[in-house]
Amino acid sequence: MKYALLLMGRTQDPDCGEDGGADPTEFMAFDKEINEAGVVVGGFALEGPELGVRVSGSGGESLVTSGPFAESNEFVGGSYVIEVADIDEAIAWAKKSPAAKAGHIEIRPVADY
Repeated sequence: MKYALLLMGRTQDPDCGEDGGADPTEFMAFDKEINEAGVVVGGFALEGPELGVRVSGSGGESLVTSGPFAESNEFVGGSYVIEVADIDEAIAWAKKSPAAKAGHIEIRPVADY
């Protein structure tokens, strides 16, 4: 089964971002471990939410808003898409990630369309 591990942070959290959180070498070690295990089938890392743009609809018109988005405290910093036997194995991988220390990881089954 495929699961997305969404690496989540909070914009107001001093332990998240460039000035806090896990040491980048911890992320590099985790990335190496999970890739060498052969369970990663996709993923991405994102730049900070201040560089994002949101497109939304209002009254039939598209509205474009530049980040950061004050009403959104949480952001996705990146993800892994993994293929493992079950949710328990996905949870085990999430627990190993340094992202689980400063932020949190949301695990979602990937829909098979």
